[in-house]
Amino acid sequence: MANRATLTVANSVIWMIVPDLFPAPQRLQGYAADDVMSTERVQSVEAVMGLDGLLSAGWMPTPKIQEFTLQADSPSVIIFDEIQQSQEAIQDAYVIDMNITLTSIGRNFVCTKGFLTDYSPVPDARKILQPRKFRITWESIIGAPI
Repeated sequence: MANRATLTVANSVIWMIVPDLFPAPQRLQGYAADDVMSTERVQSVEAVMGLDGLLSAGWMPTPKIQEFTLQADSPSVIIFDEIQQSQEAIQDAYVIDMNITLTSIGRNFVCTKGFLTDYSPVPDARKILQPRKFRITWESIIGAPI
């Protein structure tokens, strides 16, 4: 990988597809200034120590939880609102797929079989309207060089 000058997220690109609702890719826009996305740590191996002092461990499948933060006036909040409102209407969950390109570090992340599992339905109102958060729980996130 070439030497990168910055770690900016300003040149990142995030595309989301909801096959049954938005079959064409939707580009996320209007990121919050200080908090675009965060991903929870994953514990994919469980280790236990027996009384005899021998350690045993095993891999286990785990969901990957990611939270996106968008400005209150982001054009992309409508996408998340539509997903949630449609889920309420059909009383079912929509599958989401996503592609995240972080140009500054030369990495692309493919997120598959996700579900909108948590969201803020209204922006907090302070001096100005605050960013909204949207949590997606993924079956898989796989990173690769661009």
